[in-house]
Amino acid sequence: MALPVAFFALFFAWPVAAIVARGLKVDGAWQLGRIADVVTQPDIRHVLWFTTWQALASTGLTLLLALPAAYVFARLDFPGRQVLRAVVTVPFVLPTVVAGSAFLALVGHGGLLDDLWGVRLDTTVWAILLAHVFFNYAVVVRTVGGLWSQLDPRQEEAARMLGASALGAWRKVTLPALAPAVAAAALMVFLFTFTSFGIVQILGGPTFSTLEVEIYRQTSEVFDLSTAAVLTLVQFVAVGAILAVHAWTVRRRETALRLVDPKRTARRPRGAGQWALLAGVLVTIALLLVLPLAVLVRRSLDAPGLGYYRALTNSDGGTFLVAPVHAVWTSLQYAVAATAIAVGVGGLAAAALARRDAGRLVRGFDALLMLPLGVSAVTVGFGFLIALDKPPLDLRQSWILVPLAQALVGAPFVVRTMLPVLRAVDVRLREAAAVLGASPWRVWREVDLPMVRRALLVAAGFAFAVSLGEFGATVFIARPDNPTLPVAVARLLSRPGDLNYGQAMALSTILMVVCAAALLLLERLRTDRTGEF
Repeated sequence: MALPVAFFALFFAWPVAAIVARGLKVDGAWQLGRIADVVTQPDIRHVLWFTTWQALASTGLTLLLALPAAYVFARLDFPGRQVLRAVVTVPFVLPTVVAGSAFLALVGHGGLLDDLWGVRLDTTVWAILLAHVFFNYAVVVRTVGGLWSQLDPRQEEAARMLGASALGAWRKVTLPALAPAVAAAALMVFLFTFTSFGIVQILGGPTFSTLEVEIYRQTSEVFDLSTAAVLTLVQFVAVGAILAVHAWTVRRRETALRLVDPKRTARRPRGAGQWALLAGVLVTIALLLVLPLAVLVRRSLDAPGLGYYRALTNSDGGTFLVAPVHAVWTSLQYAVAATAIAVGVGGLAAAALARRDAGRLVRGFDALLMLPLGVSAVTVGFGFLIALDKPPLDLRQSWILVPLAQALVGAPFVVRTMLPVLRAVDVRLREAAAVLGASPWRVWREVDLPMVRRALLVAAGFAFAVSLGEFGATVFIARPDNPTLPVAVARLLSRPGDLNYGQAMALSTILMVVCAAALLLLERLRTDRTGEF
């Protein structure tokens, strides 16, 4: 636990505390009365209410639409499954501003629905909810599907032989085993929608505002840092309470599971029901995920002769100090470094948390690990600039600052992905290896690693994807001569003109292609190099 604790203390707790102190301290004195003044304002109470209920609605809708897909990818074997799994993950790594713009092109004024049937959803909350499903669909599919594919189907078959119906066997055998993974996925979706910024900023307009949007407005438009600090504390306390309840309820239901090689569990669809389910999932993916991505690709090709793509190789000396295409290589380098940090930190934390004899202090750290997903990225970004500008951690001019910020968001995904599988490993296997003379390191290498290798690769893929698409904190610390893809897209979108907008769409398309290629490679590694156990 030493490295994870030090990492989160230095690069999360310290920056957040620095920015909050800067906002609530006046002439060296704490202005705590400001907290009550802010939270009792009617407009702030409305923001708090909307933030909470839209996050709950988005989470429920995402689970409803994505859980069938988790089953399809885990249990059914069909042509193109690996490619489709990579496609499903692409929306999650897109910058939220790009995802919001793509969805606006579908449901807004002059969008696809408006042109075909005269229907507009950009003035309703449904646009926000559907965009959140578009963005978080992969979280449920990969988190729940990863564990589902490793559950032994013979346990459910045994229940059927003892007289249980198909639904009863699934409800009494499979669902309890999946509960930790479902809860982990629901938690991540809730945190992402609770702190939603880009999507609500674009689709919500002046009518809808979340805490994250309000923090940004108070910081960059009103310049009221004290109100922003109070809202950050409110968000921090709310997320902390949710994580504490999650850790207590899920921990009570986790049990050792019998895990098998996923290649043994996936089979061709059988019967009308499975074929209908597969067709329904494919239609949902096509309409909800692929169609918005297709809109981005089409808009990037509006200029004749790939004009927008060719313009990416030119530097105008205004928005960037380098050509926009340079952001592709920069993002890949940062993402690889951030993935290595996130896997190292998150893997150690998951290994410590998975121990059955872990104390309460260690188990309590489980909830704290998720706080970076629930705290304003605006706050974290400003906090990096304020806290990490003096020795011994003067990192403002160092390239490592961006991967550290990205790893801060990626590490919780590593923990949440690996933890259910690590806790499912039968402790008697470790004990038997130890009795036979194996050292703790060899026990991990021979017993745990073969079982969690697949989860480790999934975690690395998530961390890489999150690093590529991280925007909230990176926008404040990325250097002008080394912008990441999301930062480059946002800067191009902020400038008027068709050329800038077209270049933003072209960069977004490149980001989608890079992510899809990386995720497809990951799928091949998972399939080819995972041994049987």
